Amino acid sequence: MNSSAAPAAAREALRRAVRVVVFTGAGISAESGVPTFRGAGGLWKTFKAEDLASPTAFGRDPRLVWEWYAWRRETVGGCRPNAAHLALARWILGRAGVTLVSQNVDDLHERAAREAAGEGGDARRAEPLKLHGSLFHDHCTRCPHRQASSPVDAASVATLPHCPECGGLMRPDVVWFGEMLPARPVEAAFAAAAEAEACLVIGTTGAVYPAAGVVHTAKASGARVVVVDPGETEFDALADVRLVGPAGEIVPTLLK
Repeated sequence: MNSSAAPAAAREALRRAVRVVVFTGAGISAESGVPTFRGAGGLWKTFKAEDLASPTAFGRDPRLVWEWYAWRRETVGGCRPNAAHLALARWILGRAGVTLVSQNVDDLHERAAREAAGEGGDARRAEPLKLHGSLFHDHCTRCPHRQASSPVDAASVATLPHCPECGGLMRPDVVWFGEMLPARPVEAAFAAAAEAEACLVIGTTGAVYPAAGVVHTAKASGARVVVVDPGETEFDALADVRLVGPAGEIVPTLLK
């Protein structure tokens, strides 16, 4: 498609769709300063994220893993939703039939939803189905207890967060390498994709499965696929419209 015609085609696809699934990845939050797993920004001390985000790493040295997550929480807590997060939240709150699905564990979509909804507004409609969990929640390694995060003292194993119900060691409520995705948000995401007439993909290369299957399901079900990303993605061959550039620049204009 001619590059000059692409924005209009993308807007028309989204306008005509009764049901839309939006699928976001690390790229949308990287523009807010959230470090990504890969590349120079994905390193912490001398460790790669892939060497820390696993049950094996936690079993070997939970103090080290918790130290990393405490650093991540502090870093992400200092970031703010960018123009793409905010435009997306306002757009979802302003129309029906949109399901937001995110691979991100940060809380920037949620914060954007609260800002867009304002005092007394229902921000929940613009909050995402989180396929990989939440950086700001913990769950017990021994029982089903989950809770919002609190400050972490990683000085020793004894000072790490422990479950108020059973005393078990708590861990970040995120999906680590080799673990299954949470069933409820996954089922809801794929159900929305199967009914979608348009699929807006923002800031993801599409390299992580099974999450990336959401976009493939939408395409197989007849949805028009719009991809927004500054680089090449695994979804390019599926895209009906490809918009090249930063989400913070493209998404606000696209969703006007």
